[in-house]
Amino acid sequence: MVGSMQEAVADIPDGATLIVGGFGLCGIPQHLIAALRERGTRGLTVVSNNCGVDDWGLGLLLASKQIRKMVSSYVGENKSFEQQYLGGALEVELVPQGTLAERLRAGGAGIPGFYTAAGVGTLVADGKEVRQFDGRSYLLEKAIVGDFALVKAWKADRFGNLVFRKTSRNFNPLAASAGRITIAEVEEVVEPGELDPDSVHTPGIYVQRVVQGGAYDKRIERRTVRPVAGGIG
Repeated sequence: MVGSMQEAVADIPDGATLIVGGFGLCGIPQHLIAALRERGTRGLTVVSNNCGVDDWGLGLLLASKQIRKMVSSYVGENKSFEQQYLGGALEVELVPQGTLAERLRAGGAGIPGFYTAAGVGTLVADGKEVRQFDGRSYLLEKAIVGDFALVKAWKADRFGNLVFRKTSRNFNPLAASAGRITIAEVEEVVEPGELDPDSVHTPGIYVQRVVQGGAYDKRIERRTVRPVAGGIG
């Protein structure tokens, strides 16, 4: 256990590669991100499904220009992202979402690379090895391992066994396994033995630090209303 968010991120250096869990604004380690912003760590390479929105999530680090490069599969909700990329201040590597998930899974499993058909014949294939299997072309994609991984879990014990709640599970288990040092921000900490072993999504062997957070602001990226038949929805 770590006593504070600030202590948890205190040794993340400038230029580090971070893998950050979450999907949209769901399951993001919001307090760890805020602590990193407060610390002012710069030149970061961040691997995450997306970069949050302008005023929340990883968008906070982008607004303070602490991110040098983003490796993502979706970047469409952030105007600051667009402006920095077009202005040459931000490097971007776009990765198909399934490929990004598998690159993280491979990194956590100690697999250096794999072949996939996703991206063949597109800009994604530029500079990558292409091989034929059973008459079909596949790209060689390399695994991703980060210096640090920041994840958000629902429950944990002091040994770092993690349980994610519903859709917040998303990229978090993959991120947790692919960090050399994984920091888990959690809502509730229980004693060892209180978690049902069958309910543990990430074993504690992948997690080096656990820090408890509170007062979570669980925002919704886009709120929509379904029309009601025969009336106004």
